[in-house]
Amino acid sequence: MKAPHSHNKADYVGIFGSVLCIIHCLLMPAVTLGSSFGHLHRHEAGLLSLDLVFIIINGIAVYYATREHKLFALRLLLWGALVLFSVSILFENQSPVFTWLGYIGSGLLITGHLINLYICQIAPRFRFKF
Repeated sequence: MKAPHSHNKADYVGIFGSVLCIIHCLLMPAVTLGSSFGHLHRHEAGLLSLDLVFIIINGIAVYYATREHKLFALRLLLWGALVLFSVSILFENQSPVFTWLGYIGSGLLITGHLINLYICQIAPRFRFKF
């Protein structure tokens, strides 16, 4: 049995960070809708913006997941999704379009990490070549 690739943890961190961001983005408006907290919500956790925390977590995960990967298409998917996610999160206050693009970027990050896990863990067991 082959030893797991070192970047599998990066895939799990990337999936976790993206899912956490989606949960945050979907639940915060619902939680703050009826409270006075809603107009004070600035996406901050201490000194660091939550938006930047999600971007940093996903950026680190994409870097470690793709740094030794041979498939250019997967690297392009993950880095493109990270760029879309990051730009959308940074500009989400400018237009509602960026909010939806952020969801798409986050979904693409999750999909890319799941594909990477499949290629690195499941496909070798069945001797598929990529």
